[in-house]
Amino acid sequence: MNERLHTAYSPETFRAQAHALVDVLADHLAQAETGQQPTLNYLDPDDQLAYWQADFKKPVNADPLPLLRDMIGRSIHLHNPKFMGHQVTPPLPLAALTGLLTGLLNQGMAVYEMGMTANAFERIVTHWLAGRLSLGSEAGGLLTSGGTLANLTALLTARAVAAPTDVWENGTSDRLAIMVSDEAHYCVDRAARIMGLGTDGIIKIPTNDRFQMQTELLEPYLEQAKARGLTVFAVVGSACSTSTGSYDNLMAIADFCTKHNIWFHADGAHGGVAALSDTYRPLVQGIERADSVVVDFHKMMMIPALVTAVLYKRDTDSYRTFQQKAQYLWADANAKDWFNSGKRAFECTKLMMSAKVYAVLRTYGDEIFTENVDTLYGLARRFAGQIQQRAGFELAVEPESNIVCFRYVGDLTDPGQLDDLNNQIRRQLLRDGQFYIVQTTLRGRVYLRVSLMNPLTTDDHLATLLTEVERLGRAFSKKDAIVL
Repeated sequence: MNERLHTAYSPETFRAQAHALVDVLADHLAQAETGQQPTLNYLDPDDQLAYWQADFKKPVNADPLPLLRDMIGRSIHLHNPKFMGHQVTPPLPLAALTGLLTGLLNQGMAVYEMGMTANAFERIVTHWLAGRLSLGSEAGGLLTSGGTLANLTALLTARAVAAPTDVWENGTSDRLAIMVSDEAHYCVDRAARIMGLGTDGIIKIPTNDRFQMQTELLEPYLEQAKARGLTVFAVVGSACSTSTGSYDNLMAIADFCTKHNIWFHADGAHGGVAALSDTYRPLVQGIERADSVVVDFHKMMMIPALVTAVLYKRDTDSYRTFQQKAQYLWADANAKDWFNSGKRAFECTKLMMSAKVYAVLRTYGDEIFTENVDTLYGLARRFAGQIQQRAGFELAVEPESNIVCFRYVGDLTDPGQLDDLNNQIRRQLLRDGQFYIVQTTLRGRVYLRVSLMNPLTTDDHLATLLTEVERLGRAFSKKDAIVL
């Protein structure tokens, strides 16, 4: 064998590199969790690219540790409790270690022989989650790579069930449509467009002052759709919405869908896990009546991205989504065999994503997921209380999940100035690197947005954040330097 290849595949080389890397990562976790390193060392995009372009031109180095350390230092640090930005979890170290194992094994899952263990894990994990969502004895599902693919998969199934002809085989010229909250995640809109529904086929239902779908408008909007020659085949309920973490009234949506024999899909990518908590389960009342549900393990369940469950009230519906023949993969394309995952998922070479979830369940039990939901949702409510007790701050809406939207107002009253001020506060926080938060636009106005994803974040961290936001707000206001 070529000497370079021999060295690259050497178990002893791997042993040495892996031991060294685990030490580096353990130090990274310790420094991140104690706040000894910032959430990120921000560089403008062109400067970041220039750095790595220069690095790429360097001679090769048989020791990868300097490169790996540099990658860590120039990445955002999710395990820092002051990371409060996007809906991305700080992964459990065990789940990340399992990812190392699955990466080395590199088992696909389209056919049973290539993914014997992973397909079995997937069956167990999806049935466990369907059971916790109370979807019924016939429920089941699959795992796929993220909420976008998951929502698209579920809506394709809904269309296959509802369409008067076999769309997969014959195509369709029917004018089909879905109904969804105007605060729903953009991936639902994207899925509908991929399916060819177009703008007319995405009927957006206005939301109330809490950013929840106004379900009383479903009936009149359905009648309007019919008058325009559209056939509504699915209604999507948000559990919860992305910007504010607000939950739609799933029970009302379920009643409407039952009345009109329309597929009910619940987008629980972020907040469906409320069903695992006795305290917060009322938020998803009605999800058990959904025909399909998606839940991201990489949001509130501490699993590295991407792992998303697509669950069906009737597991057999999942076999209606894709009906391709591939003789080199399986002998009978029409057989409903759970162990050939490629029949039901977009991916053919699908990662062993189920192994990460299974390892966590077997090691810590499902209580760890419940504890994470209870911790983060409770923290958000206490943070909202802090905001309301501080002069000069405004809460957008009482949080239902772990997402909190607020803004600094100080003595300003002009809406445009407030937008500029909060944008500038957020930009300065980004460059300082001690906290990482984002912003969103609600009803045309800019708000700071916090997603509490790290169970190690404390009330004191949040109080310090508000103090820093206030300091920056006052400084920028005094300088009259509200410039984007």
